[in-house]
Amino acid sequence: MKSNWISRADRLSKLPPYVFARLDELKARAREQGLDLIDLGMGNPDGSAPNEVIQAAIAALSEPKNHGYPPFEGTANFRHAITNWYQRRYNVNLNPDSEALPLLGSKEGLTHLALAYINPGDLVLVPSPAYPAHFRGPLIAGGKIHPILLNAEQDWIIDLKSIPEDVAKRAKILYFNYPNNPTTATAPREFFEEIVAFARHYEIMLVHDLCYAELAFDGYQPTSLLEIKGAKEIGVEFHTLSKTYNMAGWRVGFVVGNSDIIQGLRTLKTNLDYGIFSAIQTAAQTALEMPDEYVKTVQERYSKRRDFLVKGLGKLGWNVKPSRATMYLWVPCPVGMDSTDFALQVLQNTGVVVTPGNAFGEGGEGYVRVSLIADLPRLEEALNRFEKAGIYYQTQELIY
Repeated sequence: MKSNWISRADRLSKLPPYVFARLDELKARAREQGLDLIDLGMGNPDGSAPNEVIQAAIAALSEPKNHGYPPFEGTANFRHAITNWYQRRYNVNLNPDSEALPLLGSKEGLTHLALAYINPGDLVLVPSPAYPAHFRGPLIAGGKIHPILLNAEQDWIIDLKSIPEDVAKRAKILYFNYPNNPTTATAPREFFEEIVAFARHYEIMLVHDLCYAELAFDGYQPTSLLEIKGAKEIGVEFHTLSKTYNMAGWRVGFVVGNSDIIQGLRTLKTNLDYGIFSAIQTAAQTALEMPDEYVKTVQERYSKRRDFLVKGLGKLGWNVKPSRATMYLWVPCPVGMDSTDFALQVLQNTGVVVTPGNAFGEGGEGYVRVSLIADLPRLEEALNRFEKAGIYYQTQELIY
């Protein structure tokens, strides 16, 4: 028998450990030990999808035609719902037949886009920190990552001038994400204009992840890449229904933008999957057609949680800048602690789960991401546990 008959492909060895999977293991162990966990780690919204969406799915389940293979490019109704939503939100006209493609969640699409366009050795620009799919997809495809380090001094906005000229000339794709996960940073429209000009000059494909399009607060409205003149010639934008509509487990999202880029992704996907269950597409269509009042209630829910947690952490010594968007807070670790050690000690000593910043790349070290995915009583309990365990920003070690 060959000694290496079950050896893994080299591409897997290039992937760093997936911290969320490790967190799941630690959470399972903690539950086995009887700990009452308050999980503020993943961006997994609490509660169910809107009742209108659930009822639409139930009705669609009774239709025999929905139980066959769906069209590879998604149902026409869902694609039209996507482009109609885009017109309402951003005043951007899109062709539902060529410039919109439903996905099995945006993570799937982001990763498969890398497989569709990145050859081994291709150079890819990715901010650090970043949503893991932005660098893991290119790594799986054999690409070489050039990290663009973000920092608090520049409000976690990409400094395009920091990218060396020779790197920019060789780069094939630039992934980016505002409102940003994990830092919660928001970028002004002027930045989008600058990055489009930069990408056009160096002939770089732009991939913008706008998964927090609706989770914005205090009157702030996120910018769509496709609002910028010339962006559709070089870029695409990814969206998900996971966050706004509490549909994380439904696995439904979409990509819009340049028709040639989308066609390449569609070609790959026809060889990998059969698309989204038609009943789920009907439910997703219903979600995108919901009135603005629903979105306002979601925004209010998260902004109240944000304000409550910012105030509570302030009493424990943290000066956390309130986020203008996303469902997170980006919290510095106590003095002298790295993000993994801090997150693990918090879990072990309080039962509260937060995500270490280095899960999002080297640029995230020194921070943890706290998700606003629990109601106010549970957030209050988390703060009480912090105080009882002596977890304060100023301390170098936890006090028990």
